[in-house]
Amino acid sequence: MFEIFLRLANTWAGRKLVGWIFARMSFAIPAKRLRETETILAFHHPKPAYPFHIVLVPKQTVLNLMELDPDSTFLPNLFATVQSLVAEFQLSSYRLIVNGGEYQDFPHLHFHLVSGE
Repeated sequence: MFEIFLRLANTWAGRKLVGWIFARMSFAIPAKRLRETETILAFHHPKPAYPFHIVLVPKQTVLNLMELDPDSTFLPNLFATVQSLVAEFQLSSYRLIVNGGEYQDFPHLHFHLVSGE
């Protein structure tokens, strides 16, 4: 099911739909929210690649990191959210990852908070 969603999301219409959903309909996304603010949604990755794997997504339409306005309120919210998740889950070691270009599988900016090998 997740793979079908990824294929659809990588079409022109799918990218528009995904951006619109995160920007205006995030309440309809079927994920257990760990954090949600006006600008960000954080949830466990549906197909985790690490023992601890959380996805953090802006609620505005942003395709990739190069399109993100560095003056937006998203970045301070991102770091505050990551800090609170690290504290809540008592992570002693972790990484915050953003993929771009060919490494970005999903056509909406997102970050991965991961821990463990």
